[in-house]
Amino acid sequence: IRRERLRGEAYDAFIEEFIQAAIARWPKVLIQFEDFANINSFRLLEKYRHRICAFNDDIQGTAAVTLSGLYSSLRITGQQLTDQRLLFLGAGGAGIGIGELIVSAMQVEGLSEEEARKRCWFVDSKGVVVKSRNDLQDHKLAFAHDMEPVPNFMAAIRAMKPTGIIGVSGRPGSFTREMVEEMARLNDRPMVFALSNPTSKAECTAEDAYHWSVGKAIFASGSPFDPVELDGRTLVPGQGNNAYIFPGVGLGVVVSEARHVTDEMFAAAARALAMEVSEADLEIGRIYPALARIRDVSLAIATAVAGVAYHRGLAAAPEPEDI
Repeated sequence: IRRERLRGEAYDAFIEEFIQAAIARWPKVLIQFEDFANINSFRLLEKYRHRICAFNDDIQGTAAVTLSGLYSSLRITGQQLTDQRLLFLGAGGAGIGIGELIVSAMQVEGLSEEEARKRCWFVDSKGVVVKSRNDLQDHKLAFAHDMEPVPNFMAAIRAMKPTGIIGVSGRPGSFTREMVEEMARLNDRPMVFALSNPTSKAECTAEDAYHWSVGKAIFASGSPFDPVELDGRTLVPGQGNNAYIFPGVGLGVVVSEARHVTDEMFAAAARALAMEVSEADLEIGRIYPALARIRDVSLAIATAVAGVAYHRGLAAAPEPEDI
């Protein structure tokens, strides 16, 4: 039917009708909100996540695969998650979702919510997200910090001295040589995550990140890049692909008949994924396991997610002796 998209109350009523019909038809249904625009994605996730069994892979799956990349990176640097200062380029659904899950994980590791949020900074198209701005959308407000406005990403790197930069901007080439060199000056092993996809939208290439940092960067991308030869070493970039996360999360939720999908489940998925990275992977700079192992990885994640469901009393299915 050729007609304009629904908006406002009619749109919300349609979503509600669909969800009620799906639950009536399949009482144990797990609903995944796919490719919803920022204007609706956060709002609908918050509206339904505590009512039904639902998640948004673009927000929560991206967050989990990124958190997993951080956990793997920390195996290389020997640091703690709570020691990190992370600077995001892009403050849309993916970026804020990553920030929220990192905050949740840092709280589990001992920080207060306020301390954890102060370790995550965002730069959007108008500069650093700070409290003095009056143009911030609701989903950015929790990460608006008290400081003087900073006009651009390079100035933000100099001001915040981050341990990692995370690109979720969709703007190709926005991590420049100057930025990566500065990150390598500030850190022995800077984390450079260029997560926008497809490859043509990546904030920088693996080759650029490795060469500009003289091989120091721990690199991850949202799209595949070929291995890079540098000074006689072969460096294999990791691809932070949501396909590592959502099949295992879905399987764990479905088999346990969990009533809700929680942030704790995504954090458990992130840790399980990081533990699937071998020492041999880390030696060549790869912070995600080979995609060829995706079925084994999904099983490990599903086991961890179902474990959370049983531990938190969220599972309707009887708990087996061996999850």
